[in-house]
Amino acid sequence: MPQENLNDLRAFVAVAQECNFTRAAARLGVSQSALSHTIRQLEARLGVRLLARTTRAVSPTEAGQRLLEGIADHFEGIDAQLDALGALRDTPAGTVRIVSSELGISQVLWPKLQPLLRENPDIKVEITLDNGLNDIVSEGYDAGVRRGEHLARDMISARIGKELRYIVVAAPEVVEKYPVPRHPHDLAQLPCVNFRLQSANRNFPWEFREDGHDLRVKVEGQLAFNNILLVLDAALAGFGYAYMSVDLANPHLQAGRLLKVLDEYCPFFDPFHLYYPSRRQASPAFRAVLEALRKNI
Repeated sequence: MPQENLNDLRAFVAVAQECNFTRAAARLGVSQSALSHTIRQLEARLGVRLLARTTRAVSPTEAGQRLLEGIADHFEGIDAQLDALGALRDTPAGTVRIVSSELGISQVLWPKLQPLLRENPDIKVEITLDNGLNDIVSEGYDAGVRRGEHLARDMISARIGKELRYIVVAAPEVVEKYPVPRHPHDLAQLPCVNFRLQSANRNFPWEFREDGHDLRVKVEGQLAFNNILLVLDAALAGFGYAYMSVDLANPHLQAGRLLKVLDEYCPFFDPFHLYYPSRRQASPAFRAVLEALRKNI
C-alpha cells in the first residue's frame, strides 16, 4: 500500500477516536482543513462514507466503525514499537499525552515536569485540560490524572501527589454582609460560586465530613465557571463563598484577601494518581515522566 494511503488511514483513526476534527488535527500536528481534505479523499477512494458529520458532532458510520475496529490496534502496535526503540538511545525520547484536571496540572504535573523537560529536550509532553472522567484509551491519551477514589479498576495507577484538602472561603466583605455558616447545610442559603464540570454537565460537589460520615451540599449563586482560577477571582471579588483546594487559597488566606469557614467539616481526600493501561509502560519517555511525577510525595 502506498505510504500516503497509510497516512490517510492514520488520519481517519485519529478523527474516529476523537470524534472531533479539531482535537484530531492537534493530535496529528496538522491543520483542521488539511485533515478534512484527507478524509474526503480517503472516502472518495474507498467509495464509502466513513464519518457522519453534523454541525455539533463527528462519529463513525457503520463502515467507519468496522474499519476502525480492524486497523486501530495495528497502528497503536506500530506506535508502541517505535516508542520502544527509544530504549536504544542514550536519552529517552518520544511524546507522552496526558489528560488532567486544572488542579492536577497546576499543582502536580507542571511543577514536577519542568525539571525533567529541561534535562531531556527529546521528551515531548502534551497536556490536555479536562475536568471530566476521561476514557484515556478511546481518547488516545497515554495517561490521565485523577484523585485516588475516582480511579478505574482496569488501570494501573501510581500516586504522584500529597493528600488533598478542599475548604470553603470567602472575601471579608461577604463574611461581614451575610450570616457566617456554622454548618455545611447553611451554605444552601448563602451566595456561592460554583465550579462547573462541563463534561459531566453538573457542578462540582461540595464535600464535607461530619461525625465520620460524608456529606454533600448543593449550593447556588450567580456564577459558575469551568475554570477554577475564575472561581478564585470571583471569590476575591466578593461574589460569594467558594470551594477550592487549600494550596490554591493559601496565598490569599495569608494576605487576608480570603477568610476560611467551616474548617472542622473539611476533610482530606485521596491524592492525585497517574493512571494508565499497562501496554503504555514500554515507552522510555513515559517511564521518565512517571519517575519524575512520583518524586517527593
